[in-house]
Amino acid sequence: MPAPMFQPQVQGFFDPVTCTVTYVVHEGAGSACAIIDSVLDYDPKSGRTHHTSADRVIDFVRQHQLQVVWVLETHAHADHLSAAAYLKAQLGGRTAIGAHITAVQKVFKKLLHLEPGLKVDGSQFDHLLQAGETMAVGRVMGTVLSVPGHTPACVAYQFGDAVFVGDTLFMPDVGTARCDFPGGDAKALYASVQQLLSLPADTRLFMCHDYPPNDRPVAFQTTVAEQRAHNIHVHDGVTETEFVAMRTQRDAGLEMPVLIWPAVQVNIRAGDMPPAEANGLSYLKIPVNAV
Repeated sequence: MPAPMFQPQVQGFFDPVTCTVTYVVHEGAGSACAIIDSVLDYDPKSGRTHHTSADRVIDFVRQHQLQVVWVLETHAHADHLSAAAYLKAQLGGRTAIGAHITAVQKVFKKLLHLEPGLKVDGSQFDHLLQAGETMAVGRVMGTVLSVPGHTPACVAYQFGDAVFVGDTLFMPDVGTARCDFPGGDAKALYASVQQLLSLPADTRLFMCHDYPPNDRPVAFQTTVAEQRAHNIHVHDGVTETEFVAMRTQRDAGLEMPVLIWPAVQVNIRAGDMPPAEANGLSYLKIPVNAV
């Protein structure tokens, strides 16, 4: 007799400053859990960090007596700093990201002229995940899906009937992610979206962000069926050619994310700051007239 499939419980935490959603995936009180796409609060005016967003997650984990086994990233985010290192220090667990993070590290090490000692082999993370790899969160089994396009290293995580899509998709009335960052590719994103939308119609899809139009309430859960019927960029019938043309034109008019430079420097290090300099302080670099 086959073993029963345990469907995950999902708790989302929305950060209104960066419009990012952090998820805790678990089986119930006292079970193992995974944390996906955490947020380290950062003030770009002062350069100070704080842990309000991450502490909300910590409080939930402790209140429900959960045991963290994974601290996961869907990609090296350009719009917020990761709290992975802080969460690991407070709660334990192993940090992980898609194996192609090494390509992102190489690009940004060169672009930002980062310290020579920065390794570009992904070793800042406890584990690099391959497409198709499985992971256990208690009795809930997860599978890694490769979904490049927004970045070359994007992955999604499928736990039972729940898929955490990162920046590949947004809510149907927002559309899809930009593809103009280094290594981005609109054709690849289209293929990644089709992979996700080929899953069963009632599959739950959890977004990494929400940017609500027309003053609608924040929302970050939808289904494959809803995306196929209503996504403004990739609903059923939209061809690859049409999508690439739309995405290319749209991306050409987008501003860079406010936190892109501090975010990538921290996020390619699994949430750690750059090494302190001789005066004991860490510094984040901003390239001038480079992009």
